[in-house]
Amino acid sequence: MPARPDPTTHRDVPGPSALPAPGPVAPGATDPVSERDVEVLTEQLGRAPRGVVGVAARCVCGRPLVVRTAPRLDDGTPFPTTYYLTSPQAVAAVSSVEATGVMKEMTQRLAEDDELAAAHRRAHEAYLADREAIAHVPEIAGISAGGMPQRVKCLHVLVAHALAAGPGVNPIGDEALAMVADRWRPDRCTC
Repeated sequence: MPARPDPTTHRDVPGPSALPAPGPVAPGATDPVSERDVEVLTEQLGRAPRGVVGVAARCVCGRPLVVRTAPRLDDGTPFPTTYYLTSPQAVAAVSSVEATGVMKEMTQRLAEDDELAAAHRRAHEAYLADREAIAHVPEIAGISAGGMPQRVKCLHVLVAHALAAGPGVNPIGDEALAMVADRWRPDRCTC
């Protein structure tokens, strides 16, 4: 039986030292962005990344999974999406769940379940606090992302927040991660 490949290597990376240690960034922390990260992000996004201030979650192989972005881009544009899901495999898995129309059902549950609604509001407040820690941008004050706090608009943002913050912070993001677990999981490299 062949040996399992070293999870710190990647098909286009010369060796373990090319990327940070495998595994997630500590919940709530941000890794600095290296030149190699920028190369990987450009590959993942199909364009140069904008406004990246750190890597908020990494694949177990060390590649960026979620980036933390500045609330104001270099051109002056306000940008409320603090956590941006970059892994094409994760994006595709979340997109497949979004295509089922589950956001409408989740939004309905927020209207019916006071506990879930309160947790979703706390996720919104945590998101705002994380963005405010980077910079204050008055044009987007009080506006988070993904439809928070009243609805569910974008699962990609909520999953990105859940991956960056860790389990228990964004309940809808955590739920969406569970929904995609048969296609994509953060503890298994699919890069």
